[in-house]
Amino acid sequence: MFLGRLREYLQRPAGMRDVLELALPLVISTASWTVMQFVDRLFLLWYSQEALAASMPAGMLAFLVVCFPLGVAGYANTFVAQYHGAGRPERIGASVWQAIFLGVLAAPAVLATIPLAPAVFAWAGHAPEIAELEIVYYQLLCFGTPAMVVDWAISAFYSGRGDARTVAVVNVVSVAVNIVLDFLWIFGYAGFPEGGIAGAAWATVVAQWFRMGLWFVLFLRPMNRTRYLTWASCRWDRELFARLCRFGAPQGAQYLLELGGLSFFLLLIGRLGPLELTASNLAFNVNSLAFMPVFGVGIAAATLVGQRLGENRADLAQRASWSAFWLSTLYMLSIGAVYVFGPDLLLAAHGAGSTDPAQFTRLRDLTTVLLRFVAFYCLFDSMNIIFSSAIKGAGDTKFVLYTTLTMAGVPALGTWLGVEMFGLGLMWAWTVLTVWVCVLAFAYLFRFTGGKWRSMRVIETEALPDIDEAVAPAPAR
Repeated sequence: MFLGRLREYLQRPAGMRDVLELALPLVISTASWTVMQFVDRLFLLWYSQEALAASMPAGMLAFLVVCFPLGVAGYANTFVAQYHGAGRPERIGASVWQAIFLGVLAAPAVLATIPLAPAVFAWAGHAPEIAELEIVYYQLLCFGTPAMVVDWAISAFYSGRGDARTVAVVNVVSVAVNIVLDFLWIFGYAGFPEGGIAGAAWATVVAQWFRMGLWFVLFLRPMNRTRYLTWASCRWDRELFARLCRFGAPQGAQYLLELGGLSFFLLLIGRLGPLELTASNLAFNVNSLAFMPVFGVGIAAATLVGQRLGENRADLAQRASWSAFWLSTLYMLSIGAVYVFGPDLLLAAHGAGSTDPAQFTRLRDLTTVLLRFVAFYCLFDSMNIIFSSAIKGAGDTKFVLYTTLTMAGVPALGTWLGVEMFGLGLMWAWTVLTVWVCVLAFAYLFRFTGGKWRSMRVIETEALPDIDEAVAPAPAR
């Protein structure tokens, strides 16, 4: 009797089974990025601790300059999901193209930041040998970031419709390419120059453009051109573009301001010393094992909320959100236990290639302490990711914007006050970070349970005129 009721509970519409079916490929997809970053920084640590110390601040800054258009373009996922749920496939291709155009417009702005890198990292006050590597890594990564925006736009075409398997396959393939190129280009094998941190950057850039090309091949397949007008709708739609920017800009601002706060957090920690910066980088690298898979569940939650609201089934949207939360919490509990009771399982590979065992021992001991902070706040990060994703899937992005404007600067400001004004150290900085995550989590939980998002939509409610037959594609052969 109990097993029967449990099976019925798990298999009900928008329950655990539905969430898991969509989330699992997305978890694989985001986990592949986790593996890529983990291996990338592992190789850099084997190459030199200075390369690892430089990679995190410079990598975060490179992502920072593109994360606003990235967040806006990624919000195409909600448009696709709601149009899909409402039975409007002819509007899906147009929504994706507006996000692609945004990536094209963002490219010059990103590239214009390249000459500014020396001044930024000089201001950070890091050791000269680390600052030099940070400049090289940042400047090279900028050549690949415009492709990231287009990647996110086209991946929304698949994730928003619930086709997460295609997203997983494309990301796994491109990550495999990146890892192979990392090994060859960092250490100089198979005819590649020994590039060190520059080789790691070039490997990432090549993999990003490869992935973008692969997405276009899939997006423009005949079946997609026919059903979703992925070629016929390749034109700027002023009203749709404006609507994407209006609803997506708060998500872009959330990414920009939160990551900006974390980037300054790391820059400030770099002033405490190379060991503190490297240990923090290593803790964040290991933390990606928890964050990125749950981020995939968050995409699934936003997609299911959008689809169910497109069908005018807010009850199912709410059920899907809670199902996603419990799934992610179970995962976070498991990974948090590893952080506390088995940190050496995660750090052993980093030490295997270290050229200075004594130096790595000091690094491991400090990182182990930081992972206890991560184990605590990752439980609240699950709440943060799922419920913020759920309300964004409905269109409640203004609350996200206001919350971000209020809270994004807390890690950097709190760390600066403690370190610069009162002489506090690394433990204070990580305490501030932990409190920040917990407060954000409850803010999004209370907003979700308030229920205002249930009546929100990002798509137009009135019927649109049919697209002119002259621009409609011929049937696929």
